[in-house]
Parts: sequence; C-alpha cells; structure tokens
Amino acid sequence: MSIKVSSLTKIYGEQTAVNAISFELKKGEITGFLGPNGAGKSTTMKMITGYLPPSSGTATVCGFDIVKESLEVRKRVGYLPESNPLYYDMYVKEFLEFMAGVHQLGKAASKRIAEVIDLTGLTPESKKKLGALSNGYKQRVGLAHALLHDPEVLILDEPTTGLDPNQLAEIRNLIKTLGQNKTVVLSTHIMQEVEALCDRVMIINKGNIIADDKLAVLRQAGAGNGYIEVSFGEMVTMGELLDISGVSRAEAQEGNYWRLYTAEVEAVRKNLLQFALINNRNILSLQSNSQSLETIFRDLTK
Repeated sequence: MSIKVSSLTKIYGEQTAVNAISFELKKGEITGFLGPNGAGKSTTMKMITGYLPPSSGTATVCGFDIVKESLEVRKRVGYLPESNPLYYDMYVKEFLEFMAGVHQLGKAASKRIAEVIDLTGLTPESKKKLGALSNGYKQRVGLAHALLHDPEVLILDEPTTGLDPNQLAEIRNLIKTLGQNKTVVLSTHIMQEVEALCDRVMIINKGNIIADDKLAVLRQAGAGNGYIEVSFGEMVTMGELLDISGVSRAEAQEGNYWRLYTAEVEAVRKNLLQFALINNRNILSLQSNSQSLETIFRDLTK
C-alpha cells in the first residue's frame, strides 16, 4: 500500500482533531477526502506529509514511517496545502529552480522544470513574479511545485481554488492522468469535482472517518434515495411496478406518471425497458435521478 494509516490521532489541548482513524490507499487510485470545515481533513494530510507529528497512532508512506523516517516520506510525497505558501518576490521559473535545489534534482532540474511548467499550463506566465499572478495561476505554481520531484504520492488540499472553468477542466484532466500511476488524495468542497475525478470517497466528521468506499457503493447505501420518473402510454398497476427487480417503492403521479424509488438506478432502468417489452407497454418518458454525492455528504455530516 502507498499509504497505510493505523489509529492516527491528533489532540490539541482538550480537543481531539483526529480520532484514531485507519485506512489504506493504493497506487493508481484517486481518493476524495471530504468533510465539513474543522472536520480534521487538513490535520490528517499534514500528519501524513510530516508537517505535524501525531499524538498517537502510526502511518507509513511507501513503507516509510512518517515520524521515524520523515525525510524519506517527504521525498516521496508531493503536497499542495490549502494555504499554498509561495515567495511572491520570486519569478515562476526562479521559484521552481529554488525548489528543485531543495529536492536535490541536480542536472535533471532544468528538464523537469520545463516539464512541470508545460504540464500545469504555466508557460504564458512563466516569466512573471509570483505576486503578479492571478489566484488561478498561483494554484498552478503550487501544483507544479508538488509535481517537481515526480513523487509517488500526491496530496492536494483544495487544488482548484481560484481556477476559471477552462483552467478547471485542464487541471482536472491533469490530476486524472497523474492518478493512473500515482496515489492521489484530493480534498475539496466541490462535489462535482469528486464525482468527476475520484475512484473512492472518504468522509471525515468531527475527527472520525464516517464513510469510506467507492462512490457507487455509497449511493447504494442510501437505498430508496435514488428514483426514476417514468410515464407509460397504457395503464399499469402499482403491483406490476413493485414486482420489477430493484424497485423499493412506487408513487403514482398525475396521469400515467410514476416515481419509482431504488438504490440501483441503472439496473432498474434496464429492468423497466425489459418489463415494457415483455408486457407490450409503451414508455413515453424515462428520467433517472441518482442520489448525489452532495446529498450523501449532507446526510452523513448534518
């Protein structure tokens, strides 16, 4: 496993910010790490990257202990913190050259700097001072810095803050590509971003992991929250619809419209089409509504 966390805890005085959480993340997986403000997301990421020592528990990154082998962990992690600290008096390329020296890239530095500038779309702004950049381009510089030493693990805290829609699409594509060969942990409040990018979702609330699974599985766990609205050309009965595999509840609407509740929206869509074919019923309209990640998040953290 690229990241292995066991009973990781962080206590500030009388407040438990992170409460004995455990999880494992593997290579080639993009994980959305979600939670309300103050839930413990950033604290967890700071402990994994070696910026904060844990109060108790253990964690390893690529087999190296975050406390005993902190330097080895940092060599293998690219971290974009929420605050994205930059030296505003430096030029873009100058800053990346400085950070390449910190990572001891040596002769490979110039080539790698050119690569990350191109990867993150910084070329048009690469000769500007950091302080003169827009927020979106500052985020790109932070991402370029996180990628500079080609780390095995990427931990990104609100990576798309300040990006316009075009920049957002570019950076999402980049993160998705990187996630094929790296372990990526992505923290964001933009649920559409998680749905577009992530293979897996972890939700933390009040320092505790309250959900950890693939998004499709989390949706199924809220059985009955997804539904399909369907209208027929002929009369159908509630009994017939309840006999369709996967339908948990049926509500008659005006006319021949029905709302069918299900935890398996796509499966029920197929079963409905088969029902219509076998029973010579005409489906006039069919619209599905899966439980959104935003709804799941609100239900779990309210």
